[in-house]
Amino acid sequence: MAGAAEPADGTDAPPRHARRVLGLLLLLAALAVAVPAGLAFGANPLSPGQVWWGLWRPDGSEEALIVWTLRVPRTVAGLLVGAAFGVAGALIQALTRNPLADAGILGINAGAGFAVTLGVGFLGLSGITGYIWFAFAGAAAATVLVYVIGSAGRGPAAPVTLVLAGVALGAVLTSSATFLTLIDEDTFRSVRAWGLGSIARTGLDDTLAVLPFLLAGTVLALAVAGSLNAIALGDDLAASLGARVRRTRVLGVVAVALLAGGATALTGGIAFVGLMVPHVVRWFTGPDQRWIIACSAVAAAVLVLASDVVGRVVARPSEIEVGIVTAVVGAPVLIALVRRRKASGL
Repeated sequence: MAGAAEPADGTDAPPRHARRVLGLLLLLAALAVAVPAGLAFGANPLSPGQVWWGLWRPDGSEEALIVWTLRVPRTVAGLLVGAAFGVAGALIQALTRNPLADAGILGINAGAGFAVTLGVGFLGLSGITGYIWFAFAGAAAATVLVYVIGSAGRGPAAPVTLVLAGVALGAVLTSSATFLTLIDEDTFRSVRAWGLGSIARTGLDDTLAVLPFLLAGTVLALAVAGSLNAIALGDDLAASLGARVRRTRVLGVVAVALLAGGATALTGGIAFVGLMVPHVVRWFTGPDQRWIIACSAVAAAVLVLASDVVGRVVARPSEIEVGIVTAVVGAPVLIALVRRRKASGL
């Protein structure tokens, strides 16, 4: 079942497998460069020796202080939320059979933003530790509500129905949150900063708080990857091949809620990662969701870390939020994807 989307005769399996392995190795090599770069570059650049000294000798020196209080937390956060957004994007594109969809299409970011707005405005929450659980609860609730709306009537939720329900709910929640922030700009200042998408304000404690949800979402994503290959052929054919379509969709939506919801709670949402990365990796992985999910996790982590480094370097001694950098990078890529005659198959 896992290989249902692969060619039956296997004639192009060896070359495709070689491309997949090579692509994954290159992504891992890029990740091995992006992580040290995230530790070294910033308003106060460090040499490799200083980074090494700061990592292994946390003796209160300036290098150790910069590495452990600033660089390590945001690098760990970038790794985890990047992978989460990438896997969530791959899942939602497979579930909706839309190569230009991302997790935001289900209203997850809008749900998190609305919940945070309510928490800040009515409960006086401030900082990530104050509203992180509101963000996660809002994202999860929005995802469940979209699926309930999309499942209304007979049969399982259709991909188009899920998309329409997500877009409609997202528009309502976003406009409601915007209306609230305009009432009292001073009170909701932190919400606007959070909504830009940043890993600079995250601490290790905050990241560890959402780590169980990200791990659970990743496990679910891997569990349904094989069935998603069959669903790509159509619900009827997938059912005839033995795939449990409804269960796969439910588990997939839960995985998206855990991954994108947890990542959004931590960073406020980072644009274009879930949209761009899975589509690009399909150029060398082909339609097999197992490879798409694995490569999307690594590639998205590289993209977020690299964008964070760029944001720190180009605006030194200040910095540009990583969500802004990914949007600047993602917009031209999206235009290129739209102009392609044939989008990568799902």
